[in-house]
Amino acid sequence: MSKVPALQRTIKILNFISSKGRCSAAEIINGLQIPKSSAYLLLEELKSYQFIKQDQNGDYFLWIKLVELGELASNCFDIREIAKKHLARLTNNTGLLTHLGILDNKTAYYILKCESHSTISVRSYVGKQVSLYRSGVGKCLLAFQPSEKISEIVNQLSFEQKTTNTIMSISSLHTELAKIRQQGCSFDNEEDYINIRCIAAPIFNAQNNIAAAISAVGTTFQITDHVLPEITIKIKECAKDISKELGCLMYE
Repeated sequence: MSKVPALQRTIKILNFISSKGRCSAAEIINGLQIPKSSAYLLLEELKSYQFIKQDQNGDYFLWIKLVELGELASNCFDIREIAKKHLARLTNNTGLLTHLGILDNKTAYYILKCESHSTISVRSYVGKQVSLYRSGVGKCLLAFQPSEKISEIVNQLSFEQKTTNTIMSISSLHTELAKIRQQGCSFDNEEDYINIRCIAAPIFNAQNNIAAAISAVGTTFQITDHVLPEITIKIKECAKDISKELGCLMYE
């Protein structure tokens, strides 16, 4: 017995439509033995979120939201597998904690982490949500989005000052994002946490669109001004290598 009957019925409906290709509401109700009132409510909800659609005959078929989610899941899996060996090498070459992050709708997350063997550690975890205006990965993911999406996301941000270096205005963030696009990487210079620095670089897919970003994170004792240029080069090269494996042609 499911603890969430409505969710179980919704999943059954999607699986039923998937197995049939196209089917009527009557077929769904009879095939799954779902009460008519419940079935129509669930079908309307699925339609409103674009999980299903109706054709001219009123039959239901799977629709664009499932394609979007499937593509996102597939891309994340592929990127994780491809990036894993590169991040391990980057961690070994820099001695720093490294991450792979993605932008899902309007939120940035870490989806892969490669821990360093340094005695100095920075706390982090896979699945962690990261700021789009305070973190290196977040700013990098945002900077290379289409201009319309950047404006939409930035205009909805609520700025919270974590340190004296935190960006605190829309205009300052736009200036920072333009700088990131020009230099091909982003920096978190103690903007989210005191004594923590980060360098991030974008990963592009076969359509030359940003797919993810990688970063190296360390303390101000590990990432000094003296070693920053050398580490930045290594991170950008690593991002290029991953992009090439994804089919990006910009670096050919």
